[in-house]
Amino acid sequence: MNAPPLPDSLPFGEASKAIDWKDAPLPPLVTFPPPFPFPPRTRVVRQGAWLVNYIPSNTTNVAYDGTIRVETHGTGATRTASGDLYQRPVIMIPTLPVPFPPGAPRTIMLNAPNPSKGIPIQSRRRYRYYLRVTEILESFTLSNSFALGLQMWKYTAAADNTATWSNDGDFAATMKWMTPPANSGYPSASDYLEGDLLKAGAVVGRLKMGWVSESYRKATLEIDTVNGADRPLDSGAGQNWETVYKALGYDVTLDLSDTNVTEPSGDGWTDAEAHAAMMAHRDENNLDVEWRYHMLAVKKLDSTSRGILYDWDATDSNKVPREGVAIAANYVFESAPDPANGIPDWGPVKGKKFSTVKAAYFRAAVHEMGHAFGISRHNTVNTGFMNTTDAIARAASSTPATPFPKNILWDYADDDRKKLRHWSDMFVRPGGIVFGGASNTTPPITTDDEIEVPELKLEVTALLSEVPLGAPVRIDVKLTNTSEAPMLAPRDVGLRSACMTGFVQDASGKVRTFRPLVHCVDSIDTAVLEAGESIAGSMTLLRGAEGALFPSSGVSQIILKAGWDVGDCSVQATVTGKTTVFITDAHDMKHAAAAHKILTTPDAHLVLVLGGDHLEDGIKAIQQAVEDKTLGPHYAVVEAKRLAQSFEERCANCEEAKKLVEQKGVVASRKEKAKLVRLFQKHEHAQGKRQNGIREALKQEEKNKKK
Repeated sequence: MNAPPLPDSLPFGEASKAIDWKDAPLPPLVTFPPPFPFPPRTRVVRQGAWLVNYIPSNTTNVAYDGTIRVETHGTGATRTASGDLYQRPVIMIPTLPVPFPPGAPRTIMLNAPNPSKGIPIQSRRRYRYYLRVTEILESFTLSNSFALGLQMWKYTAAADNTATWSNDGDFAATMKWMTPPANSGYPSASDYLEGDLLKAGAVVGRLKMGWVSESYRKATLEIDTVNGADRPLDSGAGQNWETVYKALGYDVTLDLSDTNVTEPSGDGWTDAEAHAAMMAHRDENNLDVEWRYHMLAVKKLDSTSRGILYDWDATDSNKVPREGVAIAANYVFESAPDPANGIPDWGPVKGKKFSTVKAAYFRAAVHEMGHAFGISRHNTVNTGFMNTTDAIARAASSTPATPFPKNILWDYADDDRKKLRHWSDMFVRPGGIVFGGASNTTPPITTDDEIEVPELKLEVTALLSEVPLGAPVRIDVKLTNTSEAPMLAPRDVGLRSACMTGFVQDASGKVRTFRPLVHCVDSIDTAVLEAGESIAGSMTLLRGAEGALFPSSGVSQIILKAGWDVGDCSVQATVTGKTTVFITDAHDMKHAAAAHKILTTPDAHLVLVLGGDHLEDGIKAIQQAVEDKTLGPHYAVVEAKRLAQSFEERCANCEEAKKLVEQKGVVASRKEKAKLVRLFQKHEHAQGKRQNGIREALKQEEKNKKK
């Protein structure tokens, strides 16, 4: 997805050149203008959020409202500014039925946001422009005006929470300080300006701006907690949610909500169960009137150790991305380092429960919220918020005087801070652009540099080269270090790895993308791959950002890309691999009906990835496919995995699961087979413990009888 560039920091002039005054001519006599008031009045463009109204010329019932965020640097000699515009709502009022025939309905434009309420929250459907400010008053002026330059990047939304951006051009305005309209509600009457907006020298509209808040953005963070788990509230050393977000320039309201969330099936939570809990427990859910993020503090997470943004794509059953994160309070820091598996030497915290190490626990919660704000890459440039817990602990080995977690930097890296302050609203707000869809280049910020790594070979092989319409395509992936030296590489090459992305190109040239399914765990994504060593994985592909990946028959090419940060995160290493599959036509009407259901039911993909019982439409589509003789072998393992996992109050049904996969011709990847084996073993272990418990109870009962 193309996206507009972030604004540059605008320098305050140039340093004066040295002059040899001995040889310099005398200056001419100067005629002074009439005296000005003393002391002279200096004006600045105040830091914070400015409410902006833009009314285009020669239009009726069209206006835009939003904010411009002004950030000052250092002593205030430079500024960075950006903004967003939403189209003001228009309603239609029908006319009376008499006289007959009635006239045309009247259209009325609603009022602009009220400045007295501070930073406005507007409907996502009304978002129209990102403003990249290219010129603004840098320091101060004695004048009553300043020159404003900006680019307007038009936003065009797609149904899948992606978008395209187009630059409508460069605009300029001379903004003049004036008194705001009476009773308008602006909190500072001396910080209000208006001016005509020009494009290529011609007036195209009127621009108004008035300061409304010291913060750049505002949001609400709701924290729900499982009974017996600890809330992540502070570091134990002065840092808390208020101090973290005040330093960022965010006005965040903390809503400490439920403390008695019931565990669905034991201590461990699946990603689907976390999302279902968010839907059930969050206090509000209208993201068009409030930026509300949800955090769930649980005892244990099934898919990762410490924390995760579970609500962004595959886990996102309500199709609203980046609402929820979860953190595991009862994770225990390993007692011994295991570099091969990414476990560092935890130093003084080894063997301790996560939530008892308050600094590490709270930092991980802030880290996951950074992902909810749209930051997708782990930033290894320092030990700040967007690095991972294990990487920060590993860095402490070189600073023995400040062991982990004392070596945590309680701040965002410079580039992450700039993103959170100046990215488009749609990249940051919950329910905006899908996770991983934010860009630094469109709207522009910096170049996304990539370097290829020829020493690493990525092999992609289709499990079946011919696949029936409606079936998932399963591929095996292998990454090999062909060099004679160790190399940094992705730790995992499956669809749970933050490093893996790809696209499918069909015979017509149409491209459809896919990304990691569940993303942003609090652990590092890379590891050292020794010379000649390989790592293997598998993927089951069905849907991507643009819908079904294989919606029609014919040859499709699958291109897989691994990308990971190197150095200071300014460069990303990449390696690609590809394969082809042939999608066959429907064999009969029953197959056609089942394929139609699968291809038009997005939740079928979520059931494939997550299982669970809460996605009824997806389950029905999967079960219809299982009953079809053509698609049944391809979906038997999907339904078996769902049945073999307990969900909330339902117990695992491994007997039915085994019946499904014992049928002839069942298609399954290595990863799916391994997952089923683990589920069956877990069930058998639990059954064995249960049988042992029954035997012990019977023995005790016999002893009691003898007494």
